[in-house]
Amino acid sequence: MTDHTVKRNPASIPHSIWPADALRQAEKEAADTLGITLYELMQRAGEAAFRVARDAYPDAQRWLILCGHGNNGGDGYVVARLAVAAGLQVTLLALESEKPLPEEAQAARDAWLNAGGEIHSPGSVWPEEVDLIIDGLLGTGLQNAPRDPVAALIAHANQHPAPIVALDIPSGLIAQTGATPGEAIAAAHTVTFIALKPGLITGKARDFVGKLHYDSLGLESWLAGQETVISRFDASQLAQWFPPRRPTSHKGDNGKLVIIGGDHGTAGAIRMTGEAALRAGAGLVRVLTCIENIGPIITARPELMVHELTPETLEESLHWADAVVIGPGLGQGSWGKQALQKVENFRKPMLWDADALNLLAFNPDKRHNRILTPHPGEAARLLNCSVAEIEKDRLLSAQRLVKRYGGVVVLKGAGTVVASESGATGIVDAGNAGMGSGGMGDVLSGIIGALPGQNLNLYDAACAGCVAHGAAADRLAALYGTRGMLATDLFDALRRVVNPDVVDVDDDKQSDSLSR
Repeated sequence: MTDHTVKRNPASIPHSIWPADALRQAEKEAADTLGITLYELMQRAGEAAFRVARDAYPDAQRWLILCGHGNNGGDGYVVARLAVAAGLQVTLLALESEKPLPEEAQAARDAWLNAGGEIHSPGSVWPEEVDLIIDGLLGTGLQNAPRDPVAALIAHANQHPAPIVALDIPSGLIAQTGATPGEAIAAAHTVTFIALKPGLITGKARDFVGKLHYDSLGLESWLAGQETVISRFDASQLAQWFPPRRPTSHKGDNGKLVIIGGDHGTAGAIRMTGEAALRAGAGLVRVLTCIENIGPIITARPELMVHELTPETLEESLHWADAVVIGPGLGQGSWGKQALQKVENFRKPMLWDADALNLLAFNPDKRHNRILTPHPGEAARLLNCSVAEIEKDRLLSAQRLVKRYGGVVVLKGAGTVVASESGATGIVDAGNAGMGSGGMGDVLSGIIGALPGQNLNLYDAACAGCVAHGAAADRLAALYGTRGMLATDLFDALRRVVNPDVVDVDDDKQSDSLSR
């Protein structure tokens, strides 16, 4: 039976993220503060990885361990020694270098040799039978594509049928960005240490990390006193953004949103944005669109107030609204341009998406009350660069967009990045491959657009909207799989995730049946 469930990161994964280049110094400071040697931390890392590997693959008796010429390799030596002590068959291949090993890694290597272990060269023939591969080749300091013999080892490991457990980060995956400029280990499990790195949850991370495990190595007390500017957001935090409503609240309390777009032939885009806003809790939603779209949209969703977009209706609606969404189906003709020119001076919260972003790229300006929601292609146009440059460093790209355009930027994709002018940055750890279909961006615009009217600031609205969007898709994927998911499928699931205080009846029934 095929398992269609979505693999979510467990609750033990922290919500704080450290820049990769800050971790080496942080590790030393933490160890000094707590009176722990760096070698002791390496021992703890090896022990943590060994436990994960044994728990995940209890029947694996023949291990192949790949060690690099750094502290990541040192962790590998510790794992190897523990595996032999547990009675397992271990073959260890290690990279050689003219440079000396770091002190702690050398100590771990010596301990492995003193325990009777052998070290084979990278070009050695692999054993005929290998049940598990441990990747300790490259650590968080990697900046470029791996070169041979490392690249060849990575390719060989990926082609082997044995599962791979990566130490700290899959070799070849850039810790800061999640980019893979060359060969990268496709791990079944990754055990990361001390702090979460950005590259484990954005960029290409999901293709290579597998199930993510975390161990602080006993540094919890020190880490708790540190502040980071990057946060991980997931479905466990929905309750902080979506508290229960007051029993006496009414539609006027829940925000008045106007949505502008839907040129000829694009009624679907604006309709999806409108319904998403309603499902996300907006009190009143007014849609301004082409006259030909009014009938179909009202028929499909009568709760929407739909009017023809004219200078008069736009003027009145902007005076009425608490927030504005513009862009879905807007087009780039004079009709859309004139509406955008009027909206750009709106002083309340607004969200620009789709063609509004394409028009903005031609006439850049900076606004502090605006959320931009580009996908990588739109982001490339906004920054006048290639999509490859955007994807090479998604965090930096989002920060560049904020610097140029102001407000809050949502750079969509796997591991969506949310960046604000204040410097706060979030990575959204929700969503799945089923969201790679038309209309998902229109739905996201409606969700986020509904939230400023419900007392969320721009940054929180963007983060909450992205998490709700991804969490709704995750609920669907868990039931039906990812292929064939439609944007409109999210509406019922969305209603559930924006009410996190409500007991899930299906989960309750399942819990009852399991207890009997």
